[in-house]
Amino acid sequence: MNHICLCQAEDGIRVFYLSRGLGEVYKGQMWGTADAEAKCYPLVGIPIPPEVPMHPGSFEILPDQKLAVGTRRGDVYVITGAFETPPNPTYELFASGQDEIFGLSWKDGTLTAMQFGEITRIKDTDGDGSADQFHALTNNWGYAEGHEFAFGSKHDRDGNIWVALGLSGSYKSHNLFRGWAVKVTPDGKMIPVCSGLRSPGGVAANAEGVMFAIESQGPWNGSCSLKHLKQDHFLGHPASYNWYPFVEGLDAPAVEPKSNSRMQIEKKRVKELVPPAILFPYIKMGRSISGFQLDQTKGKFGPFENQLFFGDYTLSLIMRATTEEINGVWQGACYPFREGLDTGIMNVQFTPKGQLIAGGFTTSRQWPVRGEKPFAIQRLDWTGKTPFEIREIKIRPDGFLLNFTLPVDPSVAAKPETYTLTTYTHNFGAGYGSPEVDHTEPIVKRAVVSDDRLSVRLFIEGIQESHIHDFDLAPMMSAGKKPLLHTKAYYTVNEIPAGQ
Repeated sequence: MNHICLCQAEDGIRVFYLSRGLGEVYKGQMWGTADAEAKCYPLVGIPIPPEVPMHPGSFEILPDQKLAVGTRRGDVYVITGAFETPPNPTYELFASGQDEIFGLSWKDGTLTAMQFGEITRIKDTDGDGSADQFHALTNNWGYAEGHEFAFGSKHDRDGNIWVALGLSGSYKSHNLFRGWAVKVTPDGKMIPVCSGLRSPGGVAANAEGVMFAIESQGPWNGSCSLKHLKQDHFLGHPASYNWYPFVEGLDAPAVEPKSNSRMQIEKKRVKELVPPAILFPYIKMGRSISGFQLDQTKGKFGPFENQLFFGDYTLSLIMRATTEEINGVWQGACYPFREGLDTGIMNVQFTPKGQLIAGGFTTSRQWPVRGEKPFAIQRLDWTGKTPFEIREIKIRPDGFLLNFTLPVDPSVAAKPETYTLTTYTHNFGAGYGSPEVDHTEPIVKRAVVSDDRLSVRLFIEGIQESHIHDFDLAPMMSAGKKPLLHTKAYYTVNEIPAGQ
């Protein structure tokens, strides 16, 4: 007998299926590609001693090939040997007494921790391996509710830490600057950047140094999305309008977005509104997307240099994304990468050897998690085998340019029928999430293969502004007759470039 638990949450009735089978349906689709992924990117477990209650929430690389781990419980551990093959880790408690460390950054001999209520500089001044100096860089936002999560970035190029502050629940902003992104300068000055967040899950820069936050599906967010943190602009959720009087020289937007509308309509009404750079189709790609980081390994992790890699808490997987700026607006595509991780992923971190650290935990709260371990740290190692993948999608005035990791078979790639393309968007409004709406089917008129066979130019009729463009390339083959490892990709069109 299948048992159903109905739980009343702030955002309405949620249904949770307690049987394993229905629980899996609720969590979302499986890609079914884990075995093939493992041939190129096997998962390597980093053992955690039973006496260490880890609950990893953030990672940072320290000198001497050491890994710092900030935990939900407020501890910082330093791990030696996490990058070895096989891992041979030893754990040392570096600091304790903090609260939900969801961001770590190392600079100039100091570890900066983003915890629930403040940014803290933590230092070992006597060199004994244990922190003895704690300095609050800023604590200007405070906290009072368990939903008011705070996520911090690495230091940006100017030494600032960027912070994304979650709302008080899904609909209210009870405490200062909840629902805002702020940046904190090296001397501790907090600068409000933009309003309109709901429940962020991580903050990081792309290859151009532009800062983004990942946002969870919910009110005013039809699906999870990547949002550009643009100075003095608005990101979609109006609950945080109440803090504009506390920002010198900045007025609140003259109007609020209308509920049950569309992004392409409201961005014309609300001039400050910045559309999401990338929409992650809900459950198809992610359900609770978490921390992310830029691949700057110079090819040590495979053919994805300068791409962003994301964890997902609910689905226990890793995704990747690419971004580009069109007409002054950021947009881009997301792609499947690796499923089958052991727990809910909270953050990721590239190592000096070009490995990807991923870790997290489960909780006793109502959020389901596909990975069954209560906490875990794992490592993705590249075997040197290049998977046949859609490496990157870029928009063109009359279509898209698709780049691949291996040369394609031109007899397949040049056929328009190789490419199935649909589009959809979401309702933009105060309701919790949204189904896919406003479906269209653009027509692929021509497919032109490049001389090196690493790219295909698609000429398309019917590109839709403010829509996800859902690509399925199931028939595609490499020149070596390999099928694509992942046949799906999703490009969010905010702007269509001019020209030819």
